[in-house]
Amino acid sequence: MKSIKLREGKERSALRRHPWIFDSAIAKGSGDAGETVRVEAHDGKFLGWASFSPASKIRARIWSFDESQRIDASFFKASIARAIAARSRFDIQSNGVRLIHGESDGLPGLIVDRYDDILVASFLSCGTERWKAVIADELLAQTGLTQLYERSDSNVRKLEGLPEVTGWLRGEGATAVVLREHDWQLSLDVAEGHKTGFYLDQRDSRKKFADYAKRLQFQRVLNCYCYTGGFTVAALAGGAAHVTSIDSSGPAIELAKANVALNGFDAARTTMMDADVNASLREFYKQGQMFDAIVLDPPKFAPSAAHADRAARAYKDINRLAFKILAPGGVLFTYSCSGGISADLFHKIVASAGIDAPCDGYISERMQGAPDHPMTLTFPEGEYLKGLVVVKAAELVEKAAAAPISNDSV
Repeated sequence: MKSIKLREGKERSALRRHPWIFDSAIAKGSGDAGETVRVEAHDGKFLGWASFSPASKIRARIWSFDESQRIDASFFKASIARAIAARSRFDIQSNGVRLIHGESDGLPGLIVDRYDDILVASFLSCGTERWKAVIADELLAQTGLTQLYERSDSNVRKLEGLPEVTGWLRGEGATAVVLREHDWQLSLDVAEGHKTGFYLDQRDSRKKFADYAKRLQFQRVLNCYCYTGGFTVAALAGGAAHVTSIDSSGPAIELAKANVALNGFDAARTTMMDADVNASLREFYKQGQMFDAIVLDPPKFAPSAAHADRAARAYKDINRLAFKILAPGGVLFTYSCSGGISADLFHKIVASAGIDAPCDGYISERMQGAPDHPMTLTFPEGEYLKGLVVVKAAELVEKAAAAPISNDSV
């Protein structure tokens, strides 16, 4: 068995049961791509069994911290069973569920989503790539399904020195699926959609938005970066009078229209815009348009902490513009799915946007990914999705309205 030895003082993370070993932490030792290696402290003390990734900054990902554990087919069988069993403890109102969430389920680099009768898997590390066949067979055996589609097309694969791979890994058939989610349905295509086909992580946020729409009787709703219209359908299900949805992807807009029709809603209650969100927000402000509720659910602006500064400016700009066109007492659902932006930093960004708008707001709720996308005690990086529900404070807006806002500040 090959081994890697860490530099003195670099074992602290592993001792806290964090699975990542960075290249800079390794004093000596290596392995082949995906090979299981023994991880040792500088004094030879055992730390874990890990898969080795020669090309990645995350040079090793720990499978197990148990020295007696063998990394074999039995290990993956038990790990997959444990992850699937955990989902039975969560309240998941959908036939679309994340079964395995990488490091949070003890399987670094593996993402598996179930869309009704189709499994979709992303093998994002050298370790999961090496064990792909075993993992695929075990997933089908434990779910009783026959179809497994591979979506190993994330940029993370490039960092691992792996090529993109997509297509049927087990079985075959149509890739279009209609999901049941809460009180509505959403169509998707596992071969074409973002990530593994859809954003299951926002399932509970969509339900929360529908609840707000029903309780506060939203008249005009703006859904930015609407993708295939999940929040649009939720708003309509909650009784919103009219929803304007914006995305820069024409195909996504067409799917959003189809999802509105799928749920039996009148298309006249919607406006679908194939357009740039930032430019659209500025235009709405110039026109004096106001909305009772706004959703900002942008794509990942900061893939890592190194991009945080640039991403912070982008997040601040769209939130500042949203506050300007949010009616007094209106509700902003704003999100970041960037791992490089912490929940604390995101709060500060949104607060800064409010100050520049200028307005204040009540933070009604903090949002996160659905429970089948867990953050664990030992892997806080699992909390990539964070959000705030902000109710614009009407009385402060009225005071600020007396001060003119120049076009330069827009």
